[in-house]
Amino acid sequence: MRDWLSGLAVAVALLLASWGLLFLLAKRLPPGLLRDLAAFIPDCVTTVRRLRTDPRVPRRAKMVILFAALWVASPIDLIPEFIPVIGPLDDIVVVALCLRYAGRQVPREVLTAAWPGEPRLIERLLGRP
Repeated sequence: MRDWLSGLAVAVALLLASWGLLFLLAKRLPPGLLRDLAAFIPDCVTTVRRLRTDPRVPRRAKMVILFAALWVASPIDLIPEFIPVIGPLDDIVVVALCLRYAGRQVPREVLTAAWPGEPRLIERLLGRP
């Protein structure tokens, strides 16, 4: 039992460390594609937090957004987080698909107002209106 708890603590610590690295890279990298990718998950977390409390967001979209948040927070991944570069890839894909679905349910101006990052990224993710 003790080994299981130690393993869980290490997994949570590694997950938090990888998120911390993403936040640090998002702040320190020069503008460009690499910075946009590093900032994508932190921007998604902020967007999810903002949309979760917005009364203009339909219940179905809130459930999808909650699923995306749980997926990112879950220590169980399709691709382990400790693998460089592609580790967070499954998180990015699930969050992108969930935000795209929510983007069809939520008024576009509400979603773009909740997005803290580069506006062109959310516009590209949502597609044409």
